[in-house]
Amino acid sequence: MQNPVKVACVQAAPVFLDLHATVDKTVALIRQAAEAGAQLIAFPETWIPGYPWFLWLDAPAAYMHLVLRYHQNSLVLDSAEARRISDAAREYGIHVVLGHSERANGSLYIGQWIIDAQGQTAGVRRKLKATHVERTLFGESDGSSLRTFDTALGTLGALCCWEHLQPLSKYALYAQNEQIHIGAWPSFSLYRQATNALGPEVNIAASRVYAAEGQCFVIAPCALVSPEMIELMCDTEIKRSLLQAGGGHARIFGPDGGELATPLAEDEEGLLFATLDPSALIFAKVAADPAGHYSRPDVTRLMLNRAANPCVVDFSPLPLATEAPLDASEPATEVL
Repeated sequence: MQNPVKVACVQAAPVFLDLHATVDKTVALIRQAAEAGAQLIAFPETWIPGYPWFLWLDAPAAYMHLVLRYHQNSLVLDSAEARRISDAAREYGIHVVLGHSERANGSLYIGQWIIDAQGQTAGVRRKLKATHVERTLFGESDGSSLRTFDTALGTLGALCCWEHLQPLSKYALYAQNEQIHIGAWPSFSLYRQATNALGPEVNIAASRVYAAEGQCFVIAPCALVSPEMIELMCDTEIKRSLLQAGGGHARIFGPDGGELATPLAEDEEGLLFATLDPSALIFAKVAADPAGHYSRPDVTRLMLNRAANPCVVDFSPLPLATEAPLDASEPATEVL
């Protein structure tokens, strides 16, 4: 990271379960960020087609009609809709980190797609392990998703939601010289009366600690739950008590854990902007570099397997061994 970078952080609601309309909104936000001078824009977790809150509200059999719509409106990479987004990145000359539900054949994955300012794919990753009830809908990734990506802006890394509570996964990115981290969140509006673990206080703190712990910039986009989403999913008073509208808590943090942008109200849509000064990385690393001078590899070390682990591996059949003809001059050997 050689030069200051102006970034934009999304706090907004998708057009829930509508791939085409959410792509329209995505392109509009990309244009808005670029016109404001941003060189990078980051979107929330599963921005397309929205986070599947219904997973937390009822038994799996009760929401299969929404699962069908969710599959149909998830993003296929290299599809026409995906190309609309990469074309927008190229047209407006801006890096994009897109949170999306990725549809690959019959499976879905919680994905993050990193697109450079030329509209080329700089990297793709999937959430390493879906959280709790997310596992009824999404598959999991492998070590190839725990890596950083070199871009013209600096070294980028990304995680989703509670991956920020996985110490070893975080350390894997710190150790790869992560400079700009995109920590994508869905909204902090679920079970607000029941547990702090899913609320804004704990999870904003997770993003802040990530910045101070890894001495990197953290862009933490966060979606909203819209009234339309409540109307669609919450057909009982119990469900309405479990999920509230709003919940947007987007943040941008510097490598010392300080806030770099004024937050929006939790029910307000918009973009947060900040300029990332690379000298802040140096000042923070001088004090504490967890994968460098402040480490003790003789005491604790991370074992990291970054290899992809596909479920199908193509191979060529080995040729059959050809038996050598018997030499009549040699005596036969009896095998017991």
